[in-house]
Amino acid sequence: PGGNWLTGRRYIMGNADVNLALCAPTEAMGENVFFKNATHDELIYVHDGEGRLETVLGTVEFVKGDYVHIPRTLTHRWVFTGDVQPRLLVIEAPTEFRPPKRYRNQFGQLLEHSPYCERDFRPPTELHTIDQKGEFVVKIKKHGKLHPFVYRYHPFDVVGWDGYMYPYAISIHDFEPITGRIHQPPPVHQMFEAHNFVVCSFVPRLFDYHPDSIPAPYNHSNIDSDEVLYYAEGDFMSRKGIARGSFTLHPGGIPHGPHPGTTEASIGAKETHELAVMVDTFRPLKLTKDALRIEDEDYQLSWQPERHNHPMPDAAPVPPDIAGDGAVPDASPADAAR
Repeated sequence: PGGNWLTGRRYIMGNADVNLALCAPTEAMGENVFFKNATHDELIYVHDGEGRLETVLGTVEFVKGDYVHIPRTLTHRWVFTGDVQPRLLVIEAPTEFRPPKRYRNQFGQLLEHSPYCERDFRPPTELHTIDQKGEFVVKIKKHGKLHPFVYRYHPFDVVGWDGYMYPYAISIHDFEPITGRIHQPPPVHQMFEAHNFVVCSFVPRLFDYHPDSIPAPYNHSNIDSDEVLYYAEGDFMSRKGIARGSFTLHPGGIPHGPHPGTTEASIGAKETHELAVMVDTFRPLKLTKDALRIEDEDYQLSWQPERHNHPMPDAAPVPPDIAGDGAVPDASPADAAR
């Protein structure tokens, strides 16, 4: 935790299509200080905290569990209320966030099989027109730099607006899960799509209900995507040692799946109460120095059965040219971390 809504952001990973950051601000921004992202839409998952998003188009109230979407170029500021330390997942994209195409008809309306509906989106409710003269700083983010613009009049000096580009909030709890008799593929969790990546919501739901089903997901390698999971609430059934607020990255092509013992333990389970946000990117992600500083270096070894007191029948011997600690010879720090 530290800093304000802008200075407190810690970028963890990203590529040309998306940037992911964590933010736990402890300071308020100045009363006459505002922000505008000139190049990226922002989708913020509110893990903890509550308050209001004040914009030139009106106010959007938000609470824990909300996604808050802010279109690029929109002047705004965040105001946190209450006593809970805010904790936020920030997703930035140079393209728009939108409901997946398969949930919409040719006119853009959400179809009946969509896991949420138009009523779940909460647009600005009140337009506060502020006719005030003074010094008002709008920090404009452009190509990774903040450019301060000083205005003579309050930026919320607006009496009305019309159009389709406006901020909104929608709760992760409004996402109705899609379940089945056998294991459902990850796209059933999809909540938003953007250029070259998707955002998914894992929410409380029934497990597979075929008599012979095994609720734990199968081991797999992603062919076309890097897989990022932000663990919000509950116990993630296929993982051990994952805490609230954990962040995992499984690069495309690297096998992964349930930890040893969790597949057997899942048999007979009826439901889960987990909450998590998943971002799948269709181009490789690159880590930041901040990510390397908080990396759990043992995570890559957490699938070793002996770490879970799990038997290893017919275990293949480890080739002699592979280091016992999982390190890759001559790899860069970023490659080794990933």
